[in-house]
Amino acid sequence: MNNTYKSAGVDIDAGDKTVEKIKDLAKSTFNKNVLSGIGHFGAFYQIDLLKYKNPVLVSSVDGVGTKLKIAFMMDRHHTVGQDLVNHCVNDIAVCGAEPQYFMDYLAFGKLIPDKAEQIIRGFSLACKENNVALIGGETAEMPGLYSEEEYDISGTIVGIVERDKIIDGSNVNAGDSLIGFASNGLHTNGYSLARKVLLENFSLNDKPHGLHTTLGNELLRIHKSYLKLISRLKENNNVKAFSHITGGGIIGNTIRVVPKNLSITIDWSAWEIPAIFKLIQETGSINDEEMRKVFNLGIGLIAIVDKKEIDGILNTASEVGETGFILGEIKN
Repeated sequence: MNNTYKSAGVDIDAGDKTVEKIKDLAKSTFNKNVLSGIGHFGAFYQIDLLKYKNPVLVSSVDGVGTKLKIAFMMDRHHTVGQDLVNHCVNDIAVCGAEPQYFMDYLAFGKLIPDKAEQIIRGFSLACKENNVALIGGETAEMPGLYSEEEYDISGTIVGIVERDKIIDGSNVNAGDSLIGFASNGLHTNGYSLARKVLLENFSLNDKPHGLHTTLGNELLRIHKSYLKLISRLKENNNVKAFSHITGGGIIGNTIRVVPKNLSITIDWSAWEIPAIFKLIQETGSINDEEMRKVFNLGIGLIAIVDKKEIDGILNTASEVGETGFILGEIKN
């Protein structure tokens, strides 16, 4: 038998079929700035320079980590697509940027077009919710590098901010307050530890005490987008810095937007820690320090503000359905 690319594990026909399946999903996110369809060597996006005086491009790239393992086990793939877009959107929104377009990278052990379509359907759903165009990407089949049931995904987001509107924490001062906003579970961080602890003791179909759904459903909760909240806070209030709480926890992420001569104090009793984090800690006998370093513990976004801004921030958040918690302070 003659060797072929397909006999080596790469199915070009499956790739073509995947592209056909996803074209309409991507096009459903397009706006007037998108100048090309899916399938060109590059994606074209026109910037409306009349809208800006001194525009700065802000970009970020990220993945979903080992949360993918839960998606494989549940055979549910659209939620991780939404996770990835929302995570990337948050990362540039906290800098003051308005997200413009998103591009994805998918790598499969064996490309199954229906599975790829689920992932990209998740991308398109989240892109439309965030008013972001999904303008292109790459789908690779890599036998021998990934098992046939597995894949990896990453995404790149690009946004724009006026230079004088960049939010970088440079004017954070001692005495400023930290206001936290609720997460929707683990988001996309801490899954290696969570899986080790929980899957040694429960199945994904179990409903451990304290959870209102199965463990699998809880662990696949979609990483929350804070774009709407951030946009409203930028319009109505003076926020000195935002922190997206991802790997590294509340302190590890927030310290990145605080001048080096200052420190952070957190009142860890200021909000109720969600049940999933209590379950992880109790099941794995994990100490508080480790939990605070690894997980968001129920806080997905932090705004650093002058104390006199607190009431205004909480009121604006309430208008978009979010509840804020005063959870810390900047110290000398």
